[in-house]
Amino acid sequence: MNAADLRIIPTGPISPAYKRDIGMQYAKGDILAFIDDDAYPNPDWLKNALENFKYDNIAAVGGPAITPESDTLRQKAGGIIYACWLVSANRNYRYVPKKKRQVDDFPTCNLLVRKTIMQRLGGFDTEFWPGEDTKLCMDITSLDKKIIYDPRVLVYHHRRPVFLAHLRQVANYALHRGYFVKRFPETSFRWSYFVPSIFLICIVIGGMFSFCLPFFRSIYFKVIFLYLFIVLIFSILGVLKEKNVKYLFQRTILSVMVALGIILTHLVYGLYFLRGLSSHKLKEEKR
Repeated sequence: MNAADLRIIPTGPISPAYKRDIGMQYAKGDILAFIDDDAYPNPDWLKNALENFKYDNIAAVGGPAITPESDTLRQKAGGIIYACWLVSANRNYRYVPKKKRQVDDFPTCNLLVRKTIMQRLGGFDTEFWPGEDTKLCMDITSLDKKIIYDPRVLVYHHRRPVFLAHLRQVANYALHRGYFVKRFPETSFRWSYFVPSIFLICIVIGGMFSFCLPFFRSIYFKVIFLYLFIVLIFSILGVLKEKNVKYLFQRTILSVMVALGIILTHLVYGLYFLRGLSSHKLKEEKR
């Protein structure tokens, strides 16, 4: 693309979903490519994505959003946390390349959609953020169309640094996912989303019982120790995959940040998921 082909359309202070709906109105191509402002594509991003659209029943294509090598140590920690199975479980393909598959919920930081499908759906048509992508994907699959994950459709996504910025993002994700369990159960009422909240409740109730029942205290702290040990192992394994972190001191610091980040991510997600689950309506929802 030449600079002359680039067009910037001012929108003012509106939600990302509405910004993308406006962009759709001006777009001239057949495929709409969505990416976040803190992400950038691999050179073959579009070429690899377009190969999947040769089948008419494929409405959208996405791929992994990996952490750039240029990110700081604190940002890398955030990327490792999201990519860790203890945090993202079987959805960690969103953060590291995995095998090609069909999905039903995918983030718009790396998603390409047929324009005809978007027009048929009326765009995103939502105030949700985050979560506009969950609604869109649910709308797409309701048309009996497919969303494909292709590991070659790759973008680099700068991470929020641990801890505060990362945890604020986690809290926002969890709040919306908890609310979506009621609002969009088709793709959000899944046991894996409930696990951090169940963990948090067990921690609180188990702690209370451990003080009231001395015989239970030993069991409780053994379980906590086992959890911490597992977190540490996964943290070290995640850090070992970071090839451009060469020094032992850096790896040690990074391992500690990742381990603490995983624990805090579990607790914060669990708390805010419950808040979303108990919410009558989120503040951005007008209808």
